[in-house]
Amino acid sequence: MRCRPFLLLGLVLALGLDTGLRGAADPDSDLASRVVILANSADADSVVLAHYYAEKRGVPAANIIALKLPAAEIITRAEFDTQLYQPLQDELIRLKWLDGYPVPVAAGAAPNPRARYSIISNRISYLVVCRGVPLFVGSDGSPDDNPQFTSRNIQLRHNDAAVDAELALLPRKGWPLMAFVANPVFNRERPVPLIAQQIVKVARLDGPTLADARRLVDNALAAEAVGLVGRGYIDIGGPHADGDKWLEEAAQALAALGFDTDVDRANPATLAPESRFDAPALYFGWYSATVNGPFAREDFRFPPGAVALHIFSFSASTLRDPRRAWLAALVARGVTGTVGNVSEPFLQFTHEPQLLLRALARGDMLGDAAAYAIPYFSWMGVLIGDPLYRPFKVSLDEQWRDRATLPAELRPYVLLRRMRLLVAAGKAAEAVALGQEAQREGFRLPVALTLADVQRAAGDQAGARRSLAPALAAATPLTAADAPLLATVAARYAALDEPKSALQAWRRLLEISGLPAEGRTAWLRQAAAAAQAAKDRDLAADWEAELWMLTSRSAAPAK
Repeated sequence: MRCRPFLLLGLVLALGLDTGLRGAADPDSDLASRVVILANSADADSVVLAHYYAEKRGVPAANIIALKLPAAEIITRAEFDTQLYQPLQDELIRLKWLDGYPVPVAAGAAPNPRARYSIISNRISYLVVCRGVPLFVGSDGSPDDNPQFTSRNIQLRHNDAAVDAELALLPRKGWPLMAFVANPVFNRERPVPLIAQQIVKVARLDGPTLADARRLVDNALAAEAVGLVGRGYIDIGGPHADGDKWLEEAAQALAALGFDTDVDRANPATLAPESRFDAPALYFGWYSATVNGPFAREDFRFPPGAVALHIFSFSASTLRDPRRAWLAALVARGVTGTVGNVSEPFLQFTHEPQLLLRALARGDMLGDAAAYAIPYFSWMGVLIGDPLYRPFKVSLDEQWRDRATLPAELRPYVLLRRMRLLVAAGKAAEAVALGQEAQREGFRLPVALTLADVQRAAGDQAGARRSLAPALAAATPLTAADAPLLATVAARYAALDEPKSALQAWRRLLEISGLPAEGRTAWLRQAAAAAQAAKDRDLAADWEAELWMLTSRSAAPAK
């Protein structure tokens, strides 16, 4: 992800009104009736997905527009203009989604698809692009139509872009292809219709398979029924200070929302495969070209409603292969909403995670939050997910009231959020009492860890030890999914100056069957160090020997 200081950004179109995406631009509450769905009529799955989304969200079937489009993810500029952009704009005007009038073309002048109409008003709440519609418009070497800007910023002298980022400008006339166009609602709190109608908010239902794309809809609906439940994860330590600053702000926002959150500041690499990553409802991090860490595990799945963002230049270069691109991998692993880039955006021109989170937390829908968080269109950004999805539609109070109806594996995380907010309000004793009551009802590792953290912060070291103790008992059933949490228990005991208890936690962890080889290698290394700290040199030697065998085997050349 390259980052450059572009001094003339202020010369790009920027409107100074205090505008945003909520309220005035959508005076009626029935946003679904004004969703337009775009499908590829040459792709049967694309049409199936369009009707599936319309049925699930109550969008009138008449709002589906199916155009015959190329099958590839990448299309040429000529194909985009003649087969997608212009036919779609014509149809939107015919159906009165856009109100406008034709602009006369001078005799002998080449037609400009972006200047064929002057648009007066825009009734579209969201444009939903379905799997099968091309993703990326390739650069075609056209003459520079924005020389005043690009002569000073030569790195932006190209006209490739995300299809969705071009469609966002359907109501605009005559915008340049080179570089980008400023988003008039970027980081603006409240919209006025005149400004909000200058763009179309575009989202895409897409992924490696049709089932993956359909699951984006299903997970959004499931999460809206009960609210967003889980933990937060922030991975700081990328190549530029601005990105780390954004992620620090996102970490502060998660804390203010009460989410039990892990923030990795110490490790400059991305999250390790053995990292704790249970119930990741919200993930914001960077920076890797390859899909790695917990996301690479075949058995890993996000909880319903999860929103995740991994900052990387080409994170959406394809949505078909989860081995090649972050967004494809996140969707394959069950994410509900994510954003990324089809090609190099430069850091300043991509979605800002802290703004995305801010908008979602105040109750915005995903389509509004993504538009609020990106500074430019006609560029590289895409939103994957149902734009009508509202993660915080159900309040924490409502979740707490109805917690008994939640799936058993998610129920503890509502408690953890309530505990964190009590601590933030200066009511640590109430938080401890809640945690202890939950422990009496049944031991859960996530609850034990948070309870012990709260007790330790309050100076109750003995209470923290008692809260963690059941994790060491043989009667507590554990699976491979519990291993990262048990490793965290071992770390907590070490911090409590209890090396023997830490060693016992490592014993329990390494006795779990089915541990992934990469995780076992990392945990053996830590366990051997813990055995040395506990002065159990025989056990340390045994674990070091096993570690040597595992690493030697993995390093051996294939025959």
